This record gives sequence, C-alpha cells and structure tokens, in this order.
Amino acid sequence: MSTYMLIMRGTDESNAAMMTSIDEAMVATRTFIEEMVRAGVLLAAEGLDDPARGVVVDFAGEAPVVTDGPYGETKELFGGYFLLDVASKEEAVEWARRFPAVRGSKIEVRRVAGADEVPADSAGSGHL
Repeated sequence: MSTYMLIMRGTDESNAAMMTSIDEAMVATRTFIEEMVRAGVLLAAEGLDDPARGVVVDFAGEAPVVTDGPYGETKELFGGYFLLDVASKEEAVEWARRFPAVRGSKIEVRRVAGADEVPADSAGSGHL
C-alpha cells in the first residue's frame, strides 16, 4: 500500500460557486468521506480556513518577509486535503475523480514519500 495526498485546489470563482450551494457541497463531501471510510482508505482529511486569515512567509529576499492574507494574485489556493492509503496511484486518481468538486476546481494527486526515502543528513539521523 502507498500513501497519497489529494490536494484540493480552488480559484476565487470556484470557491464562490461552492459557497452559493455550501449546504449541498457539505452533504456531498460528507458522503464522499463516508465512502472512503467504508473502503478503509481514508487516513486523514482537513479543510483550511479562509486565506484572508492566513499569512505567507516569503524567503525570496535576504530576510523572510511575512505578509497577511489574502494573497492577491494567487490563481489557485490550497483549500484542504485527503490522505489515503491505497494500492496504487491509479486507485488514488480514481478516488480523486469521484470527489464532488465544483467546476473550475482541481485536485492534485501526490504520493507521500516514505521515511526510508528521505536522504540521511551528515549525522546519519535521516530526520528533517
């Protein structure tokens, strides 16, 4: 089995569309989560708060710069995730295809690297 993260990405437009029918969206999402629980693949799922309440720490310059949200010219925002334990990338993609997403949103499917795949540091601990 492998661990995959389904990363929910939305735009201002897709997020606004979801908010117009938030009750329906929440019911559909709960149903989707229940299906993953019954299938035994869901490890975790979390949604993120409004980006206006977040900050960005930018390391582009000499010193980190902290900027309060919202983030302005962002085309896509990371809105939450599902962490799945599945047999293959194809199975993760099939779950992503079943998500009740609104038009204009995306789900990125990424494998989570195992601890044995992280390069060991010079001290040999292998921890980040």
